[in-house]
Amino acid sequence: MRIEVEVPPLGESVVEAVVADFRAEEGSGVAKGQEILELETDKVNQVLYAPEGGAIHYLVKVGDHVKVGQKIAWIDTAATVSAPTPKPTEAPPKAAVAPPPPAAEKKASPTAATGEKPLRLGQDEFIKALDKPSQSATAPASSSASPPTPRTSRRKMSSLRRTIASRLVEVKQNTAMLTTFNEVDMSAVMAIRAQEKDSFQQRYGVKLGFMSFFVKAVTSALKAFPEVNSYIEGEEIVRCHNYDIGIAISTEKGLVVPVVRGCDTLSFGEIERAIEQFAIKGRSGKLTLDELRGGSFTITNGGTFGSLLSTPILNPPQSAILGMHTIQKRPVAVADRVEVRSMMYLALSYDHRLIDGKEAVQFLVQIKKNIEEPSRLLLDL
Repeated sequence: MRIEVEVPPLGESVVEAVVADFRAEEGSGVAKGQEILELETDKVNQVLYAPEGGAIHYLVKVGDHVKVGQKIAWIDTAATVSAPTPKPTEAPPKAAVAPPPPAAEKKASPTAATGEKPLRLGQDEFIKALDKPSQSATAPASSSASPPTPRTSRRKMSSLRRTIASRLVEVKQNTAMLTTFNEVDMSAVMAIRAQEKDSFQQRYGVKLGFMSFFVKAVTSALKAFPEVNSYIEGEEIVRCHNYDIGIAISTEKGLVVPVVRGCDTLSFGEIERAIEQFAIKGRSGKLTLDELRGGSFTITNGGTFGSLLSTPILNPPQSAILGMHTIQKRPVAVADRVEVRSMMYLALSYDHRLIDGKEAVQFLVQIKKNIEEPSRLLLDL
């Protein structure tokens, strides 16, 4: 029996994909539910699975553009298939050993034979000698010499990378983006993590990280400044009444931003568990479009790569994004004394068309207070 494999619906507004990789070889046997190929869209990659067992035959090639509903493979369920036999590895031919070169004959120096002093070149002769290419430079290259290394190489941009590039340019051209900075003392949060990390992991099965504190701090600040939880659509301001926060995750194929929904109702453990699951799925290319859609605010953490300070770019259509950075011990003034504290720079980029500078600064200060006094998060202040 012949079972057709079609490109499934890929999500809202996505009608085309690129064949990124074959997970099973042409004509090989596959089991029902086995991965057979991977499709790349401008948002996520999607793996297709065999609907039945049998021999797989492809109707497309890697790199082909395909559309939703297009037939891209078929499975012969009646075929008797066996695992492909690996090709025998052939021993590489032995390299011919060149005979040793004959001993170089010593040539007597002409000046040594005659006892005469070598002639000195005049200025004109010396300049002419410099202009002449040397014999070694003009000699033909030896057949055994390796080919020169190319100075450049080219590869086609992936759909995801093209989309990222397009959106970054769109933000620069279509928004009035501005960034405000502050610094936060991480001592209190670090003390809580050190004290509660074991009991937290036993209860929730995940480590207590910094991100859950910042998600809760941002949620509290969004409640206090609802304009930041809004975006511009045409000539209207759309205000979000939910607290769905995107967490930027770096993958081999680019940056993706899955959304943790209902952060105002989640515990610290539920937030950390959701972020960990998104990170695993993002790096294995298994995030769905629904998991990337609908966030109202984004947090990105360049500190994991050692960034001390940066200017994050908005994630459209959102109007603000928070950038976290690496934690450094620095001397700071505390109650008229200089102490060494664990400090982090924060950056808030925002759309100045919608958010005024005063609101942006107060919003960031609210986050700073929530992190430096974590008890505010428990009391929802």
